[in-house]
Amino acid sequence: MPCCGWPGEWGRAPPVLGVGALSRRDDLCAGRGPAVFLRIITTRRSGTQGRLLILAALIALVAGMLPLVGHLGGTATAESDVPASPEPPDPAPAPHHEAAPASAMVAAAPTLPREGWTVSASDEETAAENGRAANVLDGNNSTIWHSRWSGTAAPLPHTITLDMHRTQVVSALVYQPRSGSANGRIGRYAVHLSADGANWGTAVATGTLADDATVKTIAFAPKGTRYLRLTAQTEAGNRGPWSSAAELNLLGDPGTPAQTVDLARDGWTAAAGDQETASENGAAGNVLDGDATTHWHSKWSGTATPLPHSITIDMKSARAVSALSYQPRRSGVNGRIGAYTVTTSTDGTTFGAPVASGTWRDDDTVKGATFTRTVSARYVRLTATSEAGGRGPWSSAAEIRLAGPASPAVHGSWGHLTGFPLVPVASAVLPNNKMLVWSAYGVDRFGGSNGYTQTALLDLATGEVTQRRVENTRHDMFCPGTAVLADGRILITGGSNAERATLYDPATDAWSSTADMNIPRGYQAMTLLSTKEAFVLGGSWSGGEGAKDGEVWSPATGTWRKLSGVPATTTLTGDPRGAYRADNHQWLYATSNGRVLHLGPSKQMNWIDTAGSGRITAAGTRGDSADAMNGNAIAYDTGKLLTMGGATAYENVSATRRAYTVDATGATPVAARTGDMGQARAFANSVVMPDGKVAVFGGQSYPVPFSDATSAMTPEVWDPATGKFTPLATMAVPRNYHSVANLLPDGRIFSGGGGLCGDCATNHSDGAVFTPPYLLNADGTEKPRPAITGTVPAGLANGARVTVTTDKEVASFVLIRAGAATHSTDNDQRRVPLTSRSTATHTYEVIIPSDPGVALPGSYMLFAMDAQGVPSKARMVRIG
Repeated sequence: MPCCGWPGEWGRAPPVLGVGALSRRDDLCAGRGPAVFLRIITTRRSGTQGRLLILAALIALVAGMLPLVGHLGGTATAESDVPASPEPPDPAPAPHHEAAPASAMVAAAPTLPREGWTVSASDEETAAENGRAANVLDGNNSTIWHSRWSGTAAPLPHTITLDMHRTQVVSALVYQPRSGSANGRIGRYAVHLSADGANWGTAVATGTLADDATVKTIAFAPKGTRYLRLTAQTEAGNRGPWSSAAELNLLGDPGTPAQTVDLARDGWTAAAGDQETASENGAAGNVLDGDATTHWHSKWSGTATPLPHSITIDMKSARAVSALSYQPRRSGVNGRIGAYTVTTSTDGTTFGAPVASGTWRDDDTVKGATFTRTVSARYVRLTATSEAGGRGPWSSAAEIRLAGPASPAVHGSWGHLTGFPLVPVASAVLPNNKMLVWSAYGVDRFGGSNGYTQTALLDLATGEVTQRRVENTRHDMFCPGTAVLADGRILITGGSNAERATLYDPATDAWSSTADMNIPRGYQAMTLLSTKEAFVLGGSWSGGEGAKDGEVWSPATGTWRKLSGVPATTTLTGDPRGAYRADNHQWLYATSNGRVLHLGPSKQMNWIDTAGSGRITAAGTRGDSADAMNGNAIAYDTGKLLTMGGATAYENVSATRRAYTVDATGATPVAARTGDMGQARAFANSVVMPDGKVAVFGGQSYPVPFSDATSAMTPEVWDPATGKFTPLATMAVPRNYHSVANLLPDGRIFSGGGGLCGDCATNHSDGAVFTPPYLLNADGTEKPRPAITGTVPAGLANGARVTVTTDKEVASFVLIRAGAATHSTDNDQRRVPLTSRSTATHTYEVIIPSDPGVALPGSYMLFAMDAQGVPSKARMVRIG
């Protein structure tokens, strides 16, 4: 049944002629050659038009067979340029959302001017073609750098190095593959930065690029540098030992400095070169009052003071400073700062060369300036040299904040960015130390009901990413429901192919179909039950609106049972768009005897009984909470959950900072307000850690799908002992709509993804691993951590008593269920503290809860914790 493409929602057949040739990497490696297809969809056209379209299809079919030339032998000699295979046209975007906002079509970071730059390469082809490295800077996509291929080809890896001849803040490399041929497309890569061209340090980005001709953006934490080196480690299609590039560009400061924390502003003062006090309260001190409705404004009454204008922050003592953030005034557009510089001083008199400069956009979003280096200073001066809209000789600011380097032992630390050949919209942690991610039919876009999905596996031990297109299940798994089953398989339902259901088995790396759901769905919620069945509810984004009542999947029969007694009507939010948005992304917590607590995002909570035809009964409201769509909930202890963030509607309303605890240990859930987050968030993701604290990443204060405006760049951690949130080290990349986060078996956290809007600037085909403070010393080195030694059975029954040995004394053991995340929802993860006792030196008897409603069947990470709260690396076990 079509769900997000053609007849079912738009009422007409697609005016598309689909023609193409797909050369699957596994086919080529096996010597089978490319899989060629021809797909013609008839439309209401004249006979002449139809004949022309069929002729075009046949031409494309022949062209699709050209990659056979020179590749069937499987060995690489001198390169023979092979035209890139024509790709099938993209389906028109489905009415999943309105078009991506204008802000999503412009990169947050400016493209740096390349005047005066030079480039060098480890090798280049100059004998048989003009493949010089300098071609990547000539502004001509038809010229290329190519590794040496004539005679004896230079082996991989190949490097190409950009020298900007000055230090600038850089946040991304933009790679334009060559056109007209696929040969030399870069696959696996690494990016290094250097201040002097000699010392390169560790990579700031690694990953794998998709084997296609689209422009690739490789992001990393903003940093001041002079040199950038791209290392091509593989050829994307394994066609030969080649590397190539048409153009290389660099992006500058996106205004989102990484690994920083805001400095406390207590006692600070601000002074300006001029200020408006006669006709309004435009005093400089307003930028430090914490009130975004007040502002500093340059003098405008009488004779306006001309540009430039400066405002200087006095921190009263020297501090390490690495970034500045600027919030424009809210009450009007006049005075928004355009071009700017930032300088620093230790004495308030002598200010050095700028540590940051650039031009901010003419909009009301918070802006940032990342310093080229961390400086020790008492005074920081922001100088505005233009008004962003050219409206007059004015400058203004609502708030100015300064940030310094994060302390690893307090705020944690981020690793380098890992690139994926797709946008990771959904993710699942697997028991084999890998993480599965997937997007839609396209690596960077969605649309239609195409019957296949782009997936990738991240090896958590090696960092290697491998891509796979899954088509045997006839399921486009975009916007699905997910559940980790008792045997460790992942059940994925609905989405773009709204009735479909698919199983992934990590033990065999195999995908298979199971029975279609009775009710087609997209944006539905799922959870495993204590009975080992899987429950699904809601999902009006696709397959028709409303009546998305509950149903249950049986692992014994592989079929679905409708729950006529569990209508979705009492679980809806008050979204103005009705069921289409009101039954999305529900928060479900499975308990004993096949029961489920529905605790959001609607403010109304419900108990659900899945036996027989099912039953749903009201369980009160979530305290004084409003509806909280695109917030999330997480089980941080047995029967205890934290909910946070969200908004009263799916999009285009303000999010909330509020958080609540829900105690589900009794017959009636008890909700209570806990400490607020520091920042309002919707589209965020939360993760429970072994110590029971909850970390929240990303989100927007004003949720707009596909936009990175109003991004919350500072993660936070909630402590159940205090009920308070505290900030963590800032992220390098916004994580909003279509982002994910997962706890990993080594106690770290993966955060990635966001976007999937086609030719937009907010696709984030990457992720990074966050190391929580509990693993780090003040200098950033890793704390000694306990280790589980000896053998732990891979499978454990509920109620089992298991002997666990460690290398040192530990204080406790905890289970955390492996998570599967998408669209800010992960109903799979839960933390289960375990009862244990010491039986000998470094030997413990650990008891698995007997109630499968507590230790829900499935894959778990078993952690040992020392007395300081430092966790071991986990052993993966299967409960039930």
